Amino acid sequence: MNTERLECDAPVGVIADTHGTLRDEALTMLEGCGVILHLGDVGSRDQDAAILERLAELAPVHTVRGNVDTAPWAERLPWYLDLVVNGWRLHLVHDIADFAPDTPCDAMLHGHSHKARNEWRDGRLLFNPGGAGRRRFSLPLTLGKLWADETALRGAILRLPL
Repeated sequence: MNTERLECDAPVGVIADTHGTLRDEALTMLEGCGVILHLGDVGSRDQDAAILERLAELAPVHTVRGNVDTAPWAERLPWYLDLVVNGWRLHLVHDIADFAPDTPCDAMLHGHSHKARNEWRDGRLLFNPGGAGRRRFSLPLTLGKLWADETALRGAILRLPL
């Protein structure tokens, strides 16, 4: 698989687990991002493809397929994706259980659990923006942003104001 290389002066928006619901608050928080990454579970219905189309109105979108992405439009989505943003190697996968630890990357971005995570472990950023769609259990609704420049890769988890 070819690795796409991106140059991005703005933050990278990271969203996951929308499950057919794209909230206005999430769109507002993603405004100004140079690229948006959706880490799967966009939704299972035919009309849920509109979520990616709406995000693409804000910035270019790169998406991986999640376990609920079962509609015909989702068949084109890869199960994992490797990107290089400003020299930082990002590996995108929906479920962390599908991540091979020997994958060469600076950051592993995943969704699935709806539990936000922004943690450096063994020199690698493990980043989960949490769930931004339907509320799951008592977890907050969140998304994330990454800043990738020549000196550092930094992430932040942002809680949707609901």
